[in-house]
Amino acid sequence: MDSSGAGHSGAHRHEHHPPKITITTEEINNLPLKSFDGKVMLVSTPDEVGKAFKEIEKHDVVGFDTETRPSFHKGQHYNVALLQLALHSKVFLVRLNETGVTEEMVHFFENSKILKAGVGIRDDIRIMQKLKRFKAEGFTELTSLSKEAGLQVESVKKLTALLLGFRISKSAQTSNWEAATLNEKQISYAATDAWVCLEIYKKLVALKGG
Repeated sequence: MDSSGAGHSGAHRHEHHPPKITITTEEINNLPLKSFDGKVMLVSTPDEVGKAFKEIEKHDVVGFDTETRPSFHKGQHYNVALLQLALHSKVFLVRLNETGVTEEMVHFFENSKILKAGVGIRDDIRIMQKLKRFKAEGFTELTSLSKEAGLQVESVKKLTALLLGFRISKSAQTSNWEAATLNEKQISYAATDAWVCLEIYKKLVALKGG
């Protein structure tokens, strides 16, 4: 009786502590490729912004990311073009190059009760504040949580592979995020990046026993 009980608790412990704390590129390449397959909402008008943030603010934790058009020439810089916010089965892609940072967004960024989970959050905040100043509250850096959990990986790609067990494509990363129309590959990439941030956050909280 006792031995079976001990075995059960051991299995439970194992579930909360991954045996691996890092992952190699070769191991990542052997994992299945996966992308977000839920609903994606493109937001580019004031009306769409209002509706989106009304829904987003009903949630306690949101996956968070941004995209900026890459610069291939020295001294050439672009403003942040896209804001990605992920709920469990829906991702909002807010085209900041068309909407700007609105009052609804500022209210969201300054709301300490809604956690915004992402990687490289400090840089995201800095580039968004070039469009409009706000007091950043409730932002959670996943690399800090991963270090606290004893993991030795920091990128979204590696955290996804280690914690979620699949690989994500990065092929659209350096595409033009200010294009008149975002293509399917861009939409999938942008939605997936924000969605995995939400899923990684959940896994890290579980690891800490939260």
